[in-house]
Amino acid sequence: MSGREVRARRLQRSELAVPATSERFFAKAATGAADVVFLDLEDAVAPAAKDQARENAVRALNELDWGPKTMALRVNGLDTPWALRDIVDVVSRAPRLDLVLLPKAGSAFDVRFVEQILVLIEREQGREKRVGIEVLIETARGVANAEEIAASSDRLEAMIFGVGDYTVDMQTFDTVFGTPSARYAVLTGAGAGTDESGLRERHWNDQWHFAMARVANACRANGLRPIDGPYTDFGDAEGYRASALRAAALGFEGKWAIHPSQVALANEVFSPSDEQVAWARAVNAAIRQANAEGKGAIGIDGVLVDMAHAKQADAILRRAADIAARVGEKGVEADRTREG
Repeated sequence: MSGREVRARRLQRSELAVPATSERFFAKAATGAADVVFLDLEDAVAPAAKDQARENAVRALNELDWGPKTMALRVNGLDTPWALRDIVDVVSRAPRLDLVLLPKAGSAFDVRFVEQILVLIEREQGREKRVGIEVLIETARGVANAEEIAASSDRLEAMIFGVGDYTVDMQTFDTVFGTPSARYAVLTGAGAGTDESGLRERHWNDQWHFAMARVANACRANGLRPIDGPYTDFGDAEGYRASALRAAALGFEGKWAIHPSQVALANEVFSPSDEQVAWARAVNAAIRQANAEGKGAIGIDGVLVDMAHAKQADAILRRAADIAARVGEKGVEADRTREG
């Protein structure tokens, strides 16, 4: 059985970060519209509070009704003194947990190490529900080894581009993570590139395109979900939407939300629009008719449509159906998406 066949099929349009020390946020996260919630034991928790955060996470997972949400736990990095206890204590005591989120994954070994710990816990306890893994690709080493990491384990489900720590590792010294940099721009030529007033035009570029494209391609090559990371200026809704649209255009299927206000935006961007669903239905109908007539392709509004478009249409309709089912499940807050 291949990794694609054993991995859980999950919606991950939005993944909400909740510090495990902020118990007042747990209930709101449980009733909110995020597809995935991760309880954070790492960056959002001070060293002195690590043990208490771990206990809070166990209690939250066991005592709150999280409905159909996917529940993840961001553990501390494998180079810290807390990682082993994070995994063993929470996984062994919280059967509701779905995913372990490993930060700063740098190699396939990192994933396999976590996988073996999970195997041993499940074997010891007779745990029936298999715990999956998602990883943060947030270092230069992680990006360099993205393909190796993506192929490391059939327990691995998703890779997240962690722009924050990647920014630090690349030493760009940006202070707001996830936003474009005015420094990463070029000017038009001094002669023909000037406008009527003699000014040269400035063209912004995307400094993270290489890393994001590599992560997305590695995921798609190995049946994983590529997820975009944080946009830390949570007051800039327009900027967040643009960042999410950029990620969707590269093949990502979800994005982190570091504030509840970002959840609805992520759900909207990573859901098929009414227009996309209508197009998919029209393409399916047209292809069926063409096949019945012995044709493999047909023109629609002056555009050639063939079996590749039919596959695209099927993917859109499957995703729309998953979202409709998810929104209709008991305990899920009304979603602000347009699932058609």
